[in-house]
Amino acid sequence: MYALRQIHPVQRKRVATLTPGIVVRVFIALAAFSYMTVHVLAEEAGQRVRLRGDVTARGDILTLGDLVEGAPTDLARRPLFRAPALGASGTIQTRRIAEAVMPLGLGEIETGGRQQVSVQRAARRVGPTEIEAAIKRVLEASYGLDQRNLAIRLDGENTILLAPVDLDGQATALDLSYDPRLKRVAALITLGERQASLRVSGQVQEIREVQVLARSLNRGDTLGAADITVERRPREATPADAQGGSAVATGQVAQRSLSAGAVLRSGDIAPADLVQRGEAVTIVFDAPGLNLSLRGQANENGRLGAAITVTNPVSKKILAATIIGPGRVSVSSPASLGRQASATFDAGR
Repeated sequence: MYALRQIHPVQRKRVATLTPGIVVRVFIALAAFSYMTVHVLAEEAGQRVRLRGDVTARGDILTLGDLVEGAPTDLARRPLFRAPALGASGTIQTRRIAEAVMPLGLGEIETGGRQQVSVQRAARRVGPTEIEAAIKRVLEASYGLDQRNLAIRLDGENTILLAPVDLDGQATALDLSYDPRLKRVAALITLGERQASLRVSGQVQEIREVQVLARSLNRGDTLGAADITVERRPREATPADAQGGSAVATGQVAQRSLSAGAVLRSGDIAPADLVQRGEAVTIVFDAPGLNLSLRGQANENGRLGAAITVTNPVSKKILAATIIGPGRVSVSSPASLGRQASATFDAGR
């Protein structure tokens, strides 16, 4: 017997033939590798912090996230600089920002060539209009003054209360004092729970509406709607008998020469005359169940309701009469009309 030997198969070396499929697979592999490389490099570049540029601060502190982009979330809230005062502006040199960021291990900052960053502190501006409104509310509530007829001239120029932007709501006037004799007022203007405040003072003026002539008028001219404007003026600067602005007196007649821009006063205008001197008028007597009328002649001019004299052409008597309409006057006694009145009266009405 003999021992069997293990058969070792002979492995021949295989030589792969370069085929189109192999070429395509190699090309795809290289493209994928290149894409991954570029993507990784892009991610690494995107993680670099960049300077934001000019900044508007809403609080007292500027954080890392306020100044740069790309900072990790846990570092973005880290305070770096103090912001300017409310409403003010300032600058920060780029090198100072880089020096502040360096200990945080974020690498070099991309500055885009900037040498400095401008910082503007946001603020709510409470101007004269809001301040005056706050004072007027207290003057009305505490002193009984109608705020619609008040104007306040604040002391100083460009009076403004600066407050944080998150302080909304209405401005309030506290600790207000008012001198009715001198027309002086002082108050503390506040927002929130006195989180922002400004002490102000000023002169209170009472305002009234008056009628002002838009053009010059001669005596006898009739006023039209375009001839009058209504203006609000300080009460102490207008005549006591100035015409108010509640009802514009159009259709009335100038009683004297009046200049453009003049405040219209009592006696400057009056209703137009309804009866002219020498005009033929109808003289009437009206009573329950009786109406008498007669033609007569007016001896003078007059407007509605004016007392004038007229002549009865029948009796030649001069009668006292009252103007009741255009070309019509009324007498108090039917006997004054004379016997010939029966020819023109209409009885029984």
